[in-house]
Amino acid sequence: MMDPDLPLAVTHEVRDRCLCLQAQRAARALARRFDEALRPLALTNGQFSLLMSLNRPHAPRVGDLAPLLAIDRTTLSAALKPLQRRGLVVSEPDPQDARGRRLKLSDAGRALLKQAVPVWRRMHAAIDAEIGEARAHRIHRDLDELVKSQAANDGAHGAGRG
Repeated sequence: MMDPDLPLAVTHEVRDRCLCLQAQRAARALARRFDEALRPLALTNGQFSLLMSLNRPHAPRVGDLAPLLAIDRTTLSAALKPLQRRGLVVSEPDPQDARGRRLKLSDAGRALLKQAVPVWRRMHAAIDAEIGEARAHRIHRDLDELVKSQAANDGAHGAGRG
């Protein structure tokens, strides 16, 4: 029995209007496609992104990666463990902070990324062909604006703390 204060029309409104729901659905659909493409390399799209975030001249700290990947440190640490067990990522003491750790790609991690990049490029090309390159660029730009807006909002709310 429907609650008169929560009619089916509200469910339809959320289904048709909720940006969060649509973004989650789109993210899951994209993740499935990239996971399938990267499966022959025994990588998920999240692992690919994490490995790629380590492809830089100086080894970052875990705290440097968490905002980039939009995940908390605990989740990031858990995601790193299978990559470390596979010998793709190495954790080293931070020379400037004895309590901290720096992360870097191993030679095996770099070699796997070299294999994965063409797979990633092919999948992006397929998506661009499917929805149009201009539309894909627009979606990327719009999502980036949302992320920047949230980061600015988070910064404004955190400014008075401490």
